[in-house]
Amino acid sequence: MDTPCPPASLYDLSFAQMQARLAADGLKPVHATSLWKLLYARLEPRPEAVEELAPPLKRWLAKHWGATYGGHNAEVCERIESSDRQTRKMLLRLSDGQIIETVVMGYPGRFTACLSTQAGCAMGCVFCATGQMGFVRNLRAGEILAQILEAQRLLRADGNFLRNLVLMGMGEPFQNYDAVMQALSAATHSPGFCLGPAHISVSTVGVVPGIVRFTEERQPYSLGISLHASSDQERSALLPVNQRWPLSELIKACKYYAARSGRRVFFGWTLIHGRNDSLESAARLVELLKGLDAHVNLIRLNATAGFEGVSTAAAAADAFRAAVQAGGLPCTIRQYRGIDVAAGCGQLRAERLPRQSPAKALPA
Repeated sequence: MDTPCPPASLYDLSFAQMQARLAADGLKPVHATSLWKLLYARLEPRPEAVEELAPPLKRWLAKHWGATYGGHNAEVCERIESSDRQTRKMLLRLSDGQIIETVVMGYPGRFTACLSTQAGCAMGCVFCATGQMGFVRNLRAGEILAQILEAQRLLRADGNFLRNLVLMGMGEPFQNYDAVMQALSAATHSPGFCLGPAHISVSTVGVVPGIVRFTEERQPYSLGISLHASSDQERSALLPVNQRWPLSELIKACKYYAARSGRRVFFGWTLIHGRNDSLESAARLVELLKGLDAHVNLIRLNATAGFEGVSTAAAAADAFRAAVQAGGLPCTIRQYRGIDVAAGCGQLRAERLPRQSPAKALPA
């Protein structure tokens, strides 16, 4: 499924590709650095119109921007703010009309963007709205970067800046591996966004070959695993991918990653009443992750139209967390965020909210 897409805009080029493209037209390497700064540090929407550009670069952009490479990969068609004003969701329309979702979350002292890597998703996780809509296509690197650009623009308007990225939005990152890694390389490149690799987390439902490749390439980003169950029978009922790569293979790959990278693995667990929230499930989870440097993040189920499961009660979630911690594993419960605007974990579906929604729409 990881089929490379041809570049449709300058945002689809890596820094090395941008240097090579300009060099092929007789421009010096310094012009690639200038152009990169315009796109990713200054966030210029129309770099060809910047007056102080060196004449060779200005002429090159006049010829190619919006022509050879096109202009932008995506445009924001709606911004929606949650009632607590801590979560904002953006709907971005891609050049072919597909719509994806990006979420910006504010925490004390930091802001995090949750990025999509595909339009739709082929993994079919039963409680996830994106999985329920099915797979449409992979995103290009520039379409992933467009989400970071718009998140930065949104935050800069308020005098804030983006610190963290989580690839937990629409899609399975390891099914679009090459484009994802190119986008993250651009996001950490200096000059530009200059985001720290330690502040970037890539989450997978358990695509084992992707985990192995991620490990062997020594990618500098954190690894997250959407786990949700501690037995193959329970996990296969929730995540069909488990039938292809069962828990034994998944945990083996995670241990390989931890041993080679020296970093902790973060496991996500959506608590569903009567399905995976018992103390027995917690005990199996502790046993499953024994000997692995792991952290478990719990989140109570967010409602989606296509799944009839019920969220675990707060008291039961606390008991589950306590049982995992008693077993020696770090374990936290994530805050409910953005539920009123369908921006919570598992709720992204790329549908525009009805106008009668209680959510407040931000100016375009």
